[in-house]
Amino acid sequence: METRSLGKYGPALSILGLGTWSMAGSWRYGWGHVEEKQALATLHRALDRGINWIDTAPVYGLGRAESLVAKAVNVRPEKIFVASKCGIWWNSKGKLRHDLAPAMIHREIDATLERLQMKRLDLYQIHWPDPRFPIEKSWRVLKKLLEKGVVLRIGLSNVSLEQLEKCQSIYPVHSLQPPYNLLRREAQETLFPFCRNHGIGVLAYSPLFSGLLSESFQPEIQSEDDWRRRDQAFQEPALGVYRQFVGKLKEIADSCHSSVINLALSWVTSHPEVTSAIVGARQPEHIDRILDTPYPDMTPRLKKQLLNLAANVETNIGKYKPPSH
Repeated sequence: METRSLGKYGPALSILGLGTWSMAGSWRYGWGHVEEKQALATLHRALDRGINWIDTAPVYGLGRAESLVAKAVNVRPEKIFVASKCGIWWNSKGKLRHDLAPAMIHREIDATLERLQMKRLDLYQIHWPDPRFPIEKSWRVLKKLLEKGVVLRIGLSNVSLEQLEKCQSIYPVHSLQPPYNLLRREAQETLFPFCRNHGIGVLAYSPLFSGLLSESFQPEIQSEDDWRRRDQAFQEPALGVYRQFVGKLKEIADSCHSSVINLALSWVTSHPEVTSAIVGARQPEHIDRILDTPYPDMTPRLKKQLLNLAANVETNIGKYKPPSH
């Protein structure tokens, strides 16, 4: 699989990374139950097929995702790059809260390393900003963890350009993880130029818009505890507009002997600032489908065609505003 350097510092990551949010099981923002055996088989299939890095977070499954990653990664002979996050915690009842207090960050990294059964973490990212704490204060804590050797690289997710600039002025940002897909392109205009100028790697999450950019998406068969049942993008009238968009994407994908998924992924990874796109999967077959289907050549003409279609969607329903999980 093609690899790209994570910014100017590296290492070389596969152009697709495996996200663990969707396989983490049932919790407030879960995608429904997944048997552990199935989740582990999915992790191993991705690694067997050339994906060399995994993105996770403590909050995914309230610790379950990190534990699954440990069970898969720690029996592999090869080195697997693992990224996790801090900034969202939960109480005994599973209620979430944003918390980037210095003491909480130290508590989180200790818990993450214990669940992952690792002495140090390849990449530690601020998951979401905490409005109670200036992000530069939290960034200094990550810098200290880096200096201690507890983490090897530090990054940011879901931040504004102003927040990114503040952190970069304190210590170089190794990576940025923004949402980025055909229907969420804000990062391309506001964040990518800064990342390009400062050698920051971009790890694009939600490249398939949480499954919407797929011809196989069927909301009617989602689990009752799937978070998308409560989200505006997956309800009418927005859902109907998105499905029409996917129908047009399918016509284009068919003409390229590809799929809507691979068309959407090809568009995301065609941008030179993007190191890797994070794909979610719940079954090994999901990995095979993505890797066995041809990727269309993202020509300027095809890019323009896709952007014109996406602009029509935004005209009809406006820009999507995601929940902060």
